[in-house]
Amino acid sequence: MQDAKAATGCPLSRKFSFAWNGIKAAYRSEQSFRIQLVVSVAVVLAGGFLGLTQLEWLFVITAIGAVLSLELLNTTIEKTLDLLHPAQHERVKFVKDVSAAAVFISSLAAAIVGLVVFARYLF
Repeated sequence: MQDAKAATGCPLSRKFSFAWNGIKAAYRSEQSFRIQLVVSVAVVLAGGFLGLTQLEWLFVITAIGAVLSLELLNTTIEKTLDLLHPAQHERVKFVKDVSAAAVFISSLAAAIVGLVVFARYLF
């Protein structure tokens, strides 16, 4: 709670530090985030090797950003619900499932973007 209050009046570099700490925490605790990050790095490396166009990069980076951002939000929702309601509950399960579905849909959309963008280079 103190970090949240401190963030409002602190320098920009400190705010970036809070964000970086969040990324590191998610990396350490969430297998899904680690997998998505590895896939994202592989896609970026493949795009660099294949010489994607500027427009293709726009689609690829937007898709990667959407998946990783939604995974971080999903993690936040799950951890918050676990803290507030540690016992299993039907409504908590619903929220967690819908949150996970958002990540799943963005992952499917990103895979489709990847197929469309990379197909001309691979086939």
